[in-house]
Amino acid sequence: MKIGIIGTGNMGRILTEAFLDGGAVSPASMTITNRTVAKANKIKETHQEITVVNNAREAANRSSLIFICVKPHDVYNVVQDILPFLSEDKCVVSITSPISVKQLESIVPCSAARAIPSITNRALSGVSLLSFGEQCSEQWKGELNKLFESISTPVFIEEAITRVSSDIVSCGPAFFSYLTQRFINAAVTETEIDNETATKLAGEMLIGLGELLKKGFYTLPTLQEKVCVKGGITGEGIKILESELGSVFEHLFQATHSKFDEDLVEVKKQYSLY
Repeated sequence: MKIGIIGTGNMGRILTEAFLDGGAVSPASMTITNRTVAKANKIKETHQEITVVNNAREAANRSSLIFICVKPHDVYNVVQDILPFLSEDKCVVSITSPISVKQLESIVPCSAARAIPSITNRALSGVSLLSFGEQCSEQWKGELNKLFESISTPVFIEEAITRVSSDIVSCGPAFFSYLTQRFINAAVTETEIDNETATKLAGEMLIGLGELLKKGFYTLPTLQEKVCVKGGITGEGIKILESELGSVFEHLFQATHSKFDEDLVEVKKQYSLY
């Protein structure tokens, strides 16, 4: 299977390197391109058998599975550009949430899908979100599921929960990184611990927490119960979180969905059928 990656910005590069590190594909079977070709060449420095081309058309021509890793308002133009190279047996995959599979399917003559990755996939971990077009062949559904199994736990999602699923899986690492950094900063400000030590302790704590959940020793509620000894210190900290967090996470989802709705309005202007 020949894979093309159009756009090697943050997520395009993460996908490229994860697929290679996960052993899903060989460098020789991958063609990549970027508007700034230097970014694509940076990947080639460590994976010399990758083919770097100068434009999206050449990447599509050389590939049977084509990932479009560009901003939502650029997807339509990229597809129009590569249309002459999209035969019925190929598959085009968008990685951006505002572009629905129906919209993508309405403008391509081949199988279409959406795959929303997470930065955690770079560590061959976490979840990737998959959605398939109505005309997507069973062969491509299987190929995509197998491909993403090599770097993540692929989960099929319906259109109605695309945004919230992406908030949890794709945006979540940034949200919790921010919270962890604030946690570290407060520890350094309020106590005698230095930033380096606090950062190491917090990082290892998060890794350990992940392992506990992954191995099924605890759920989130039961973990809290185990740590929060009645009348203990952890319970006092939980009380502060309960009183001061308020509706912060409700507001977070309201904000992400509001921005998503704005993006949908802009994207719909490009697609006549939807």
